Amino acid sequence: MSEEVKQILGTLDGQAQKAITYLEHELAKIRAGKANPQILESIHVDYYGNSTPLFQVANVNTPDARTLVIQPWEKSMLAVIEKAIQAANLGFNPQNDGTIIRINIPPLTEERRKELVKRTKQEGEQAKIVIRNSRREALEAIKRHQKSGLPEDMAKDAETKVQHAVDSIIKKIDNHLEQKEKEIMTV
Repeated sequence: MSEEVKQILGTLDGQAQKAITYLEHELAKIRAGKANPQILESIHVDYYGNSTPLFQVANVNTPDARTLVIQPWEKSMLAVIEKAIQAANLGFNPQNDGTIIRINIPPLTEERRKELVKRTKQEGEQAKIVIRNSRREALEAIKRHQKSGLPEDMAKDAETKVQHAVDSIIKKIDNHLEQKEKEIMTV
């Protein structure tokens, strides 16, 4: 296999890893009725005039499967964090007891579960689009190398390897989606 083909396959693999990592990150944000600190990852608070991620001003713990506890490093941040959580409109009602903020995660309704599964599938489709675009770029690069002297049989072999790599990546994505869907639909 020529060095150009190895480079094309390496680029495809790198883009695939980025797409899968991004998908895993996005799927972790989708709550499945269990307390997970990552569902608060998108929340930013006003910290002395700067928009700062919640995780940089407080500890977030999960004492049990249905509760998140936020303990700010400065007591003055309690009200600010509480307002930021309410403004994020995540469907939670934070409870401020003067030292910590407690969030009870309500059980999901059947309708909400179906919405989350739909959102999960949308995230999966976005990852697949990235992979398909990477495949297209890889196949175009192989054709360019073929025009500049790469033998036809090597080009066909490289195209086959690209397709096998893409198929395996899409299968991984489907497995992630299947696991998340089971997690969401489990009552």
